[in-house]
Amino acid sequence: MVICLSKKTTVLLDDDIYIKLVNLSIRKYGSTRYISRVINELLSEALKKLEEKNPLDELKELLSGPKLAEISPEEFEKFRRELSRRFES
Repeated sequence: MVICLSKKTTVLLDDDIYIKLVNLSIRKYGSTRYISRVINELLSEALKKLEEKNPLDELKELLSGPKLAEISPEEFEKFRRELSRRFES
């Protein structure tokens, strides 16, 4: 069981962000009194997206997924040598 207690804090917002939050609050709840609720909803959504986008998970998925191309060790070595030569030039 998770108990969430509200915490009061001060956040300094740029004017354009504040105006957008006011407009969202009015559109969604009909009043500017719900800016905190709008901020909590937006932050919660953004944090969930960050948690979902774990770079290591994306890398594991990419490495374990279907291969897009096949290349022999000889072809790879030839490519690596050519690439090294380009960097040295």
